[in-house]
Amino acid sequence: MALRPFPAPDDAMQEHRFPCDNCGADFRFDPETGDLACDHCGNRQPIEGSGHFTSAIRELDLRTALQAALPEAEIEETRVLSCPNCGAQVEFDADTHAAECPFCATPVVTDTGTHRHIKPKALLPFALDEGTARQAMSDWLGRLWFAPNGLQQYARKGRRMQGIYVPYWTFDADTRSVYHGERGTVYYQTRTVTRNGKRQQVRVQKIRWTRASGRVARFFDDVLVLASRSLPKRFTDALEPWDLAALEPYRPEYLAGFRAEGYTVELEDGFGEARHHMDRMIERDVKFDIGGDRQRIHSLDTSLSDVTFKHILLPVWLAAYKYRGKSYRFVVNGRTGRVQGERPYSAWKIAAAVILGLIVAAAVGYVFALNQDAGGWVPR
Repeated sequence: MALRPFPAPDDAMQEHRFPCDNCGADFRFDPETGDLACDHCGNRQPIEGSGHFTSAIRELDLRTALQAALPEAEIEETRVLSCPNCGAQVEFDADTHAAECPFCATPVVTDTGTHRHIKPKALLPFALDEGTARQAMSDWLGRLWFAPNGLQQYARKGRRMQGIYVPYWTFDADTRSVYHGERGTVYYQTRTVTRNGKRQQVRVQKIRWTRASGRVARFFDDVLVLASRSLPKRFTDALEPWDLAALEPYRPEYLAGFRAEGYTVELEDGFGEARHHMDRMIERDVKFDIGGDRQRIHSLDTSLSDVTFKHILLPVWLAAYKYRGKSYRFVVNGRTGRVQGERPYSAWKIAAAVILGLIVAAAVGYVFALNQDAGGWVPR
């Protein structure tokens, strides 16, 4: 039996639920099997059309989007709660009016608003379930020597982690660059110098510069840019790499039982970050093309064509804990189990380590001094 989401109360607003055709309870996406599972009666349903290659994912033209001229079919509205602390915009169903922000554990009591945005084109489905993600986080916490024991125990015995689809932009572009610069060739000259009253010969490095110019070209495919400000970028960068070759065309069934964050980095700002990444890569290509031992770039003119983008969702297991009045967040790559997070430092553990280090250093010094005395004693 084909699954269909319940119709939204408003045609302009997307609200997806997937009822079990056996008992009527809601299905959830099961990362272990890749299908929809009913926790109430055990019924399962495959997701129709899953397993497509990324060639089935159509890119959108960047210029058209920046001119706000995308077809209305590429736009959707979702119900969101906005966190007053970290600014996250997380999708919730129509019955949710108060919750706790999954990104910073701040209580969110606000009217449910709507977020009008470009539809996701693709996503990476969760491959790890909550239990596996929690074990990965616990193992990671166990390696933090100076974290307070209370936080480790609280995190390990705390509430369930939340599966969140985090928004990203990807950009494709065909680039052609013309450059002018110089190629440096290292050579050495022998000179006679006077040091400490003595004359001696030394080799002095020199660089011979010659003009260089040329052209380089590069096609950029899926330059990835985080479209959220809810998590520190150092966390999300550390979760890479993502297996983007396994992207699936977006289907709301993959979100069953999970949340999705709306993007807060607008498309134009996202492309600015992608362009910065492209420029660095192009400069590297130019230096390689110039060759020699040293390179100077005096001018570099790059033209871009066929610039396209897509809005994608990547899976993250997230735990946010309030510990002694402060929020601490842990994130787990929902595909690989890679963990990153914040942690406080235990003052007494650090002090104990310092004291222990001083004791060990004093003991080593004492033994060394005894050995020195024994070696220097001569019997009469």
